[in-house]
Amino acid sequence: MENASLSTLIVEYLGGVYFCFRKKIENEGNMKQYSLLFACLFFLCVGGKAQEQPTRWTLRACLDYALEHNIQVKKSKVSHLSGIEDTKQAKAQLFPSLSASVTQGFVNYPSSDAATNNSYSGNYALNAKWTLFDGGQRVQAIKQQEIQNTVDELGIEQNEDDIQISLIQTYMQVLYAMESVRINQNTVEVSTAQRDRAVELLRAGSISKVDLAQLESQLSTDKYQLVVAQTNLDNYKLQLKQLLELDITEEIELVMPELTEKDILTPLPSKQTIYNTSLAVMPQIKSSELAVDIAELEKKKAKGAFLPSLSMNAGLGTGHLSGTDYAFGSQVWNSFNESVGLTISIPIFSNRQYKTAYNKAKYAITTSQLELLNTQKQLLQTVEGIYLDATSSQTQYTSATERLSYVKESYNLIDEQFSLGMKNTLELLTEKNNYLTAQQEQLQAKYMALMSVQLLNVYQKKSVAENY
Repeated sequence: MENASLSTLIVEYLGGVYFCFRKKIENEGNMKQYSLLFACLFFLCVGGKAQEQPTRWTLRACLDYALEHNIQVKKSKVSHLSGIEDTKQAKAQLFPSLSASVTQGFVNYPSSDAATNNSYSGNYALNAKWTLFDGGQRVQAIKQQEIQNTVDELGIEQNEDDIQISLIQTYMQVLYAMESVRINQNTVEVSTAQRDRAVELLRAGSISKVDLAQLESQLSTDKYQLVVAQTNLDNYKLQLKQLLELDITEEIELVMPELTEKDILTPLPSKQTIYNTSLAVMPQIKSSELAVDIAELEKKKAKGAFLPSLSMNAGLGTGHLSGTDYAFGSQVWNSFNESVGLTISIPIFSNRQYKTAYNKAKYAITTSQLELLNTQKQLLQTVEGIYLDATSSQTQYTSATERLSYVKESYNLIDEQFSLGMKNTLELLTEKNNYLTAQQEQLQAKYMALMSVQLLNVYQKKSVAENY
């Protein structure tokens, strides 16, 4: 309110300034320029005021915002870029390396009787080294890193899936809490009307003070339940805001989607179909499969360590030394040298280093294969659980909707009979609580079904429905 009032004052002030200087501006012939200036200032203020209004979030808006701003997603993208640099470095190992060196030395001979007891020396070199063969270790390392880059990309996708799953769950909890608050508000309103009517009936002698006390007690209970429902809503909103990583000062307001029974009772494919689709599209499965490939390449790389390696060395060098009869240029020229050579290195005994590395690489293959199997089983368990939630909640919703219609009719009849003095307070309150329970049961089944369907969409790489 304070910010809004400030913006209003600014707008009013600018309007006053504009009015005071209008005639002067017109006389100067710059009406268009000054009008444009004041218009810009005005809309800036109005725009600032509009931005103060809470943002209305749909499920689609939440998902899009989180995928763009989530810290874990950003970190995984940076990690992927780092992996690309590692790939470039691995490929660079196939090419020769080139280095230059300059060495300057100074030697002092304090006990020497020579006229000059100091000596200066300099050496200059340019060296190149090229590994021609290393048993294929560098090639396997490049393949490993390229596969790892793909794994990093899948890691980005998996982080995106994780945030989508968390957002869908929390978003549905918020919607459920919003409707629960609405139901409890209606209940408080009805309880208040019943209490007020009971006061009139007491005055007319139709009910006792005990009946009125029971209704007042029920009203207090309903108000308490409303507070609890509102607290739950605030907590779920806070969780959603934290998932979106919004500033603590920002408010969040959700758009209640217009959903029909068709949305709630969406036909589902078979469990096996969903599972097979998940196996083909979920990033954790692809990552586990690629982990097996990386382990197999590590085995090949370890095997290459048993083979000889061949490298070529080449260099250019020269130097000079003080205290001689030769000039600096002559020394540099006379000391100029060229060298080239081949080096073959044959592993003979390495204290079991290579053998251990090879055996561990074989064990890593088995471990990665078992991890793949475990990932597949975990995915199956997850899909089975969500599928069961979806099918059972859809069935529960149908039953709860039917029960609600009967309970509502029964409650309306008893409420009418109570007004006529044909039913007592206990019967009225019992049926009223049954009606409230039936509403909550339908609401729980509704949002459990909606949430489960959307989660199954995530595991099938399907987009969220447009009406969310």
